[in-house]
Amino acid sequence: MVSRVIPVDVFDLVIFGATGDLARRKILPGLYRRYLAGQMVGESRIIGAARADLTDEGFRAQVREAITEFVPKDRQDKAAIDGFLDRIAYVPIDATGTGGWELLKSLMRENVVRAFYFSVAPSLFGDIAQRLSEHQIADAWSRIVVEKPFGRDLASAKALNEVLARHFNETQIY
Repeated sequence: MVSRVIPVDVFDLVIFGATGDLARRKILPGLYRRYLAGQMVGESRIIGAARADLTDEGFRAQVREAITEFVPKDRQDKAAIDGFLDRIAYVPIDATGTGGWELLKSLMRENVVRAFYFSVAPSLFGDIAQRLSEHQIADAWSRIVVEKPFGRDLASAKALNEVLARHFNETQIY
């Protein structure tokens, strides 16, 4: 069977929790592999967002380390890694406060797909969804990706679902 690469539309992908273990081990190396496969077309970008006080360059250094550690050596191409890192920016952000949200808003581009990956504890999903809405960062075409576990039990999962539904419709939540 021959695999087929289907390019996606130009996008801005914001990864909340971008300095965490899941992002380091899985998400960022996986995105690098998608870049190698030709699925990041045009001016697509990845914006890391987390509490850490980093610059773009400091975050890019962390991403380079993650690729070096978690991508097989035969898939590590210096020019490709450099090209991938050129697409990466970083915003220090307070998920439960006000810091960083206006900077994030200023980085978002019009007329591109906006996707938000919540690689954070479920207790932060509602805060992030609310701030994306309050600061008019997410629009009707935006998508969010939430990580498991989705609550501690059925009651907390239902409560979390209600919070997300206040800011995003069902077709926007993955």
